[in-house]
Amino acid sequence: MMPVSRIMCGTFVLHFFLCLHSVPIPNRSGNRFKSATEWREKSHDNHLKNKGGLPHTQDTLKESRVRGHLHVGLPPRSGSAPRQRPRCGVPDSPVHRGQRRQRRFVLTGKKWPKNDLTYKIVNFPSHLSQEKVHLVMKEAQQMWSKVSQLTITEVNDGHSDITIDFLRLRHGDVFPFDGPGGVLAHAFFPGTPRQGEIHFDADENWTVRKSSGMDLLNTATHEFGHVLGLHHSMDPEAVMSSFYTFSDPFTLTEDDKQGIQALYGTPTIVRPNVMETNEITPSKPDACHTDFDAVSVIRGELFFFKSSYVWRLRDGHLQTGYPALAAYQWAGFPKRIDAAFEDIFGMIWFFQGHNFWVYNAESRVRGPESVKSLGVPVSDIQATFTWSKTKDRRTYFFKDDKYWIFDPSNKMVESPHPYSTQNWRGFPSNIDAAFQDQQGYANVLSGRQYWKFDPVKKNVLEGYPRYIGVDFFGC
Repeated sequence: MMPVSRIMCGTFVLHFFLCLHSVPIPNRSGNRFKSATEWREKSHDNHLKNKGGLPHTQDTLKESRVRGHLHVGLPPRSGSAPRQRPRCGVPDSPVHRGQRRQRRFVLTGKKWPKNDLTYKIVNFPSHLSQEKVHLVMKEAQQMWSKVSQLTITEVNDGHSDITIDFLRLRHGDVFPFDGPGGVLAHAFFPGTPRQGEIHFDADENWTVRKSSGMDLLNTATHEFGHVLGLHHSMDPEAVMSSFYTFSDPFTLTEDDKQGIQALYGTPTIVRPNVMETNEITPSKPDACHTDFDAVSVIRGELFFFKSSYVWRLRDGHLQTGYPALAAYQWAGFPKRIDAAFEDIFGMIWFFQGHNFWVYNAESRVRGPESVKSLGVPVSDIQATFTWSKTKDRRTYFFKDDKYWIFDPSNKMVESPHPYSTQNWRGFPSNIDAAFQDQQGYANVLSGRQYWKFDPVKKNVLEGYPRYIGVDFFGC
């Protein structure tokens, strides 16, 4: 039997050359990061010790030199080549190197032997609420389960296939964290001794859908991909790319979907049981000749609602398949709504009459519940408007010439006593919907027209009202 010292020596040499091969060329030109910015490559060690038990180490932007491995921190994605951007420490699969092929996703070669998995959150970061972390992890796993035959369910106690920990420094494995700005997270592939473990550095400034700090949804979705059996992708836009890039709205690419489906199959289409009914499905409204019940910006896209239908606009263009029945996207959606908005946590709120509903993506998490539980003394809220210029993105609830300010953190209005819009110059007296555009203006809809309103100066911009159908639907 070969002495242990020789094995370890050989292991070190192999480890050194693997890392040397993947080291990017230092860029010493000026950029917003220091030239020695790096993250620790921890995967190789576990790979050599556990025969394929690679963890994934997410990107970092911390200046340090670890075990002789230099990874260069570089400028943001815009205008930079791949080698000039921070990347994950897991070494690329050999199929990446010098091979041209259409398929860009890479599989680890192992997967879970079942499609029904469970996960459990063991610890939480100190500066994010447990509710928010639960919602983020649910959305992250649903990114993968909704496009495959996987079912991933959260459990609160007992055994789980996947465990999620927020940990500090040395935490029980051989890959210690290093405080703020260093290694963000690592995860262990299926079929390895620590399969299903996801570790996040609790010292990081975790945020949700903010470009500042480290976006938890982005990182968690990437780590779920690894614990399900996906390696890094050659597609630079993929969630499973080696490179960390904040994006909002955040979605899987086709490459990500093809990768997970190669492991767990395409989703099974379950046709709902259709019961005979005398109820008539309302005819599809014409956007050029109708008013709208509600409008909201959701995940960076603009949604118009009328009766049971929804129109979806991305970058000013109506998406294929719309208008469509809103219930196809949100199960249990009411026949019509009065107002809608997305809060700072990414939850989607719908109001109709005396009630409201709350959805996380396409899954209902609350409702129907009475609007009075939010401290609102009236029903039939006509419109909602979330102003992102405020620190906590508070939402205005409108009815007639009055409005209430809703605090999404406390999930209550600030006061049951309303404010008045009568001193808002040019503001229509009876509105149907409202939303904030990319320039920060409130777009207020009434009938088939809309007004562009400056919430700071409290006046309507010159040249308004204009017609909704003309400006938004090209009528």
